[in-house]
Amino acid sequence: MRGIVFPVILIVIGAGWLLNEINYFPSVSWIVIVGLLVAGIAVLALEGVNKSTIVLGPMLIAGAITTFLRQQYGLALSVQWPVLLMLCGFLMLLARSKLIAPAPPKPWEKPQSSSSRQE
Repeated sequence: MRGIVFPVILIVIGAGWLLNEINYFPSVSWIVIVGLLVAGIAVLALEGVNKSTIVLGPMLIAGAITTFLRQQYGLALSVQWPVLLMLCGFLMLLARSKLIAPAPPKPWEKPQSSSSRQE
């Protein structure tokens, strides 16, 4: 299974490139949009949903969606920014909820074990 990941990635990138060249996709900046989308999904997938990621992941995804809407359908920047600010505020309030798990401690926040201390 592990050996097929790279060839499959090449096939997907090549197919996407071909479809873009024959103008199958809308003409938008796909690198920015897909980059934001993948980053948002990766944050949620790798770290899980917690008080730290509940804001960052959805904000990156919303940034990708609103950037696509702005480039493809002419969503005004004067609309995109307020929508993103309201979403950020809502997500920050949601992060305060007891329903959302606390973020795990970062490696530099973990206390040192007693066996690593010098005596």
